[in-house]
Amino acid sequence: MAAGTKTFEYAVRDRSGKIVKGRVEANNQAAVANRLREMGLAAVSISEVSTSGLQTEFTIPGLSNRISLKDIAIMSRQLATMIDSGLSLLRALAILVEQTESKPLAKILSQVRNDVEVGTAFSTALGKHPETFPPLMVNMVRAGEVGGFLDQTLVSIADNFETEVRLRAKIKSAMAYPVIVLVIAVLAVVGMLLFIVPVFAEMFAGLGGELPGPTKFLMFLSGMLKWTIGPTVVLLVLAGVWWGKHKNDRALRERIDPLKLKVPVFGPLFRKIAVSRFTRNFGTMIHAGVPLLQALEIVGEASGNIVIERAAKAVQESVRRGESLAGPLSQHPVFPPMVVQMMAVGEDTGALDTMLGKVADFYDQEVEAMTEQLTSLIEPLMIVVIGAIVGFMVISMYMPIFGVFDLIQ
Repeated sequence: MAAGTKTFEYAVRDRSGKIVKGRVEANNQAAVANRLREMGLAAVSISEVSTSGLQTEFTIPGLSNRISLKDIAIMSRQLATMIDSGLSLLRALAILVEQTESKPLAKILSQVRNDVEVGTAFSTALGKHPETFPPLMVNMVRAGEVGGFLDQTLVSIADNFETEVRLRAKIKSAMAYPVIVLVIAVLAVVGMLLFIVPVFAEMFAGLGGELPGPTKFLMFLSGMLKWTIGPTVVLLVLAGVWWGKHKNDRALRERIDPLKLKVPVFGPLFRKIAVSRFTRNFGTMIHAGVPLLQALEIVGEASGNIVIERAAKAVQESVRRGESLAGPLSQHPVFPPMVVQMMAVGEDTGALDTMLGKVADFYDQEVEAMTEQLTSLIEPLMIVVIGAIVGFMVISMYMPIFGVFDLIQ
């Protein structure tokens, strides 16, 4: 909330006669009344909301303030629909503030609306919140404002973000089962080593005799894990916190991102995801009228991989020198020959955005198919590996007992 502004709760009667309640930030009640009047609404009551005591809103850092890409996609779609229906931008933003389910997004949209109300350009108002609205969206909105087709631009943004959300959801849902099985298997093995193996160890100590090699190895692991489980958990937590803070550092990405593309099984999947994101974002921005050099700079950063970003900068330098767009991409192995050739054809025919969209659709389908194949391959492999580990542990624990039976006979 800006300095000097207060939160007011209002009740208005719309054109159909219904009472509608909401909240808005303003300097005083008169400013709220003027704003409602401009929206064509008749104020029934306006009262200041107290922000002290039990009414203070508590948030969980890193969780409550999180705004997902899905929230932005829904917002863009709703805003495009309202503007296309003839509503003014200010009124559409006011409606979004009231109806969005994400409270952090509603708060930011309220600030955006206040900026637009005092004469700030919509794209500039969005640009004040880079942690919420990505540069791709801000620049596309700016192009739509200049060209006079903001509603069409917002539709393109919504289509882009919705496609990205669907792709992420499919990947997460496909990989959820293997991850859950792996976590349960690790917990089961750790539990056996910490609680079951020591019981058998005490029993074996009273039997005497020489223990088999596998049993000795299992008891050694149990004893070592007993002393290292605490420090290991602490190190894992600290590593997770450190990774969350530094995963976007340039120096770290310079080393990690190229390795992602070389991982034996998942490397090709990461590559296709990066190429799909690059071509879709690039095609969407060109279709929206964003200048080519500016679009290249933005889509490189939005690709999520430093290798793609380097390729985009190489293309940017080539275009700045007056050379072709697709030529430099052939020098970067991350881009398959099909992508380079289709971009070259699109550049020659003047339909680059269409070609990029087709490439993105193709690689989206490739990512979905490859994810399903990996899932169908990983599941039986994990079952075999987990079964082998558990079977080894069970056999190792019972081998000394079998030896006792042999002695009795």
